[in-house]
Amino acid sequence: MNVAVLGAAGTIAPAIVRDLASSEEVESILLLDLRAEQAKEVAKEHGLGKASARGADARSNLAADLSGVDVLVNSASYRINLDAMRACLEADCHYLDLGGLYRVTGEQLLLGPDFERAGLTAILGIGSSPGKTNLMAARAARELGDVDTIHVYAAGRDLDPPDGPSFPYALETLLDELTLRPIMLRNGEPVRIAPLTPGGEVDFGAPLGRSETIYTLHSELRTFGQSFGCKQASFRLSLARELLDRLRKLVSAPEEEVRSVARQAEPPSGRTVSVHMVEASGHGRTMRLRAVTGPYEEWGLGGGVVSTAAPIAAAVRLLARGSITARGALPPERCISPEEMFAELETRGSRFELDVTEVATA
Repeated sequence: MNVAVLGAAGTIAPAIVRDLASSEEVESILLLDLRAEQAKEVAKEHGLGKASARGADARSNLAADLSGVDVLVNSASYRINLDAMRACLEADCHYLDLGGLYRVTGEQLLLGPDFERAGLTAILGIGSSPGKTNLMAARAARELGDVDTIHVYAAGRDLDPPDGPSFPYALETLLDELTLRPIMLRNGEPVRIAPLTPGGEVDFGAPLGRSETIYTLHSELRTFGQSFGCKQASFRLSLARELLDRLRKLVSAPEEEVRSVARQAEPPSGRTVSVHMVEASGHGRTMRLRAVTGPYEEWGLGGGVVSTAAPIAAAVRLLARGSITARGALPPERCISPEEMFAELETRGSRFELDVTEVATA
């Protein structure tokens, strides 16, 4: 399979490229980014001889860049998701991305009939969260039957952070998550709450332990109601206190200052850890699934970037093997087998735990 990676100079892209390059299903990888020189460095360092790179703009003739490509992996800003999807339709290739931050995901779903008619698959949000968490929810829903409530929790820590500014993923997306009003499901309806609303303390288990959370806007909440019929759902995020304090100061900063900080930021260290949990309840039972991804020493990359990169790379492999057959624009829970994905992610250092609790009734 011939793969293109858009946003190849970003924080997550090196792990995606290394994972794809390590996959026997992938013949070639074309790295595309406005920053051509940085993309070439990623190709050289992580492409294992399979990758080449060139400058590209998602809003300008991207379809021509995709000639001969079987699938586009979009790791760029969610702001260009729709442009990238339309380019894939024109170029006749499949499409995968890391999420649309709720609103854009809704607009992307409207392109579903176009992808279905073209015999193409677009998987919307197949990173760690959204992505892995969607499939954890699907696994719980299958076990429980009817599901009333689904809560998603995510936490990440850099155990050896750089001295200067460093962010787990795109700074602009992080700031959007902190400033846009979160949406949760209440009684089956989407409800907006205030940004930075405290989500309470959550026990993420070893090695992170208990940590405060905040509600943030996330793509899972756009599809969970329709996918699972749940009436209540939420997403909560835990960030290191120092990182959250730094982000709070940038929330009201001028746009140029934000761009300057993003340009100067150092990548996360190779010692990041990522924890994701899904709690689903129904029929008097609660199922809790926990996924932990630590540093992936073989590649010299931290668990934070690997946790996000591994699911999208695994989805490429599953497409190549014919395991993903649904066509259209779909969230992961409607087109990917949780067991197949979990098996792929375990080869990339993720560990999954499952616990079911019976709820006593009077």
